[in-house]
Amino acid sequence: MIIHLLKLIRPKQWIKNFFVFAPLLFSRHIFHLEYVIPSIAAFIIFSLASSAVYIINDIMDVESDRVHPKKKYRPIASGEVSVKQAMVFLVIIVIGIAAGLIFQRPVFSFVIVLYLITNLLYSLKVKSIVLLDVFFISFGFMLRVLGGAAAIGVSVSSWMILTTIFISLFLAISKRRSELSQIVNKENIDKQRKVLKEYSVEFADQINTIAAAGTIISYALYTVSERTVYTFGTEKLIYTTPFVIYGIFRYMYLMHQKNLGESPTSIVTKDIPIILDVLAWFGFSILIIYRQSIPYLPQLLQKLYP
Repeated sequence: MIIHLLKLIRPKQWIKNFFVFAPLLFSRHIFHLEYVIPSIAAFIIFSLASSAVYIINDIMDVESDRVHPKKKYRPIASGEVSVKQAMVFLVIIVIGIAAGLIFQRPVFSFVIVLYLITNLLYSLKVKSIVLLDVFFISFGFMLRVLGGAAAIGVSVSSWMILTTIFISLFLAISKRRSELSQIVNKENIDKQRKVLKEYSVEFADQINTIAAAGTIISYALYTVSERTVYTFGTEKLIYTTPFVIYGIFRYMYLMHQKNLGESPTSIVTKDIPIILDVLAWFGFSILIIYRQSIPYLPQLLQKLYP
């Protein structure tokens, strides 16, 4: 039963909540324990909140999941966990969220409540409305970034918000596109995901290209914005842009050439080139942003770039 309950809360999906740490990284506090601990707490609370949303979705979509080629193996759809057991577990998770919020800033608590309300609206109605469905998913990612900032009391760059919006739209549209390309029996499309009737592979490709371009342009402009250059004291963050471009291109390659993309989490955690790309981006970002905090690094950079 414990294994089935763990499958129900989908811990693999918690990787999406790493967006919470973006403000910590770019506020230059990643080596400050008084900021790291609240960020970790925010990550845990967002993970519990997202798990609560997954349980609600699985309860509401149990019938459509049973005819889906992959979702039929989810705990509730497969009968491994009953609806009653899932609801009891949901109550326990909500209590855990409420307990965690006692120790958080009021602004962060507001973000969590807004996140839960947004996802409830998505589950009840919005997921069936074309375009609005992917925008609500994008809004959830934006709330993760804003929540991460609220947890440690820092502000967020407008360019960072735009980058988050575009990359989350890119991932959401890619998911829709992959779902469309994997449908074998179009007569069951209503039972699998109603909104897919309003999309087509060609339409998804067009808007996904816009989202991909928006991600790259927004991130590049963030790295050279006046505020970023002033905060980090350098324009060299622009050199992390090629990693973002490669990541987007690699993802599009896997989606178009390998017919992947239905599960962004699987791609990010299993595709070696993307994993290495993310690690390289993170490493270079740390070196550039925290160069004054790393022993001997400023002297080394001075010798390399006099």
